[in-house]
Amino acid sequence: MIVLGLTGSIGMGKSTTAKLFAEAGVPVYDADATVHLIYEGEAVPAIESAFPGSTADGKVDRAKLSAQVMQDAAAIKRLEQIVHPMLRAHHRKFLDEAEQSGAPVAVVDVPLLFETGGEKHVDAVVVVTTSPEVQRQRILARDNMTGEKLDVILKRQLPDAEKRQRADFIVDTSHGLDPVRARIRDILDQAGKMPRRRP
Repeated sequence: MIVLGLTGSIGMGKSTTAKLFAEAGVPVYDADATVHLIYEGEAVPAIESAFPGSTADGKVDRAKLSAQVMQDAAAIKRLEQIVHPMLRAHHRKFLDEAEQSGAPVAVVDVPLLFETGGEKHVDAVVVVTTSPEVQRQRILARDNMTGEKLDVILKRQLPDAEKRQRADFIVDTSHGLDPVRARIRDILDQAGKMPRRRP
């Protein structure tokens, strides 16, 4: 089974691209959805203990947690030490199940793939991109998003140009869904013939 790492900066259309991979019958692991899952379950006690007041009603309150860690690199590191091992366990289980199902290709959707060294654990990387204008427009249309918040997020992400340089495949979402579907078919066709790269 070939594992594709799907990544792209905020507002590039990565979530839509992940949905279209799933629509094409590919098992997709969604790192963000898994974070939501553990923030409502197994991670709650450890996060409350490390960041008192960051949970409510048995769930992590993302706004309160964000207020405690956003500008503090040491706090972000502490949070990652709690969350990453749990995410790795979910990730392994997903890959085992995809492999057992006989899927020729699986996709892991990880926003910070390059930033966390995740590209070493996949066979090829798919980077989703669009123009800076479309990106900014999409992001600022989101609820609770400000130009200031966007700048903080973008600082934590590798520049789009660098991601594209390091990609095996690029998906441009600037022109609607049909070109993206066609590109996905093309990628799946090529991925099926690729050698496995991950350890």
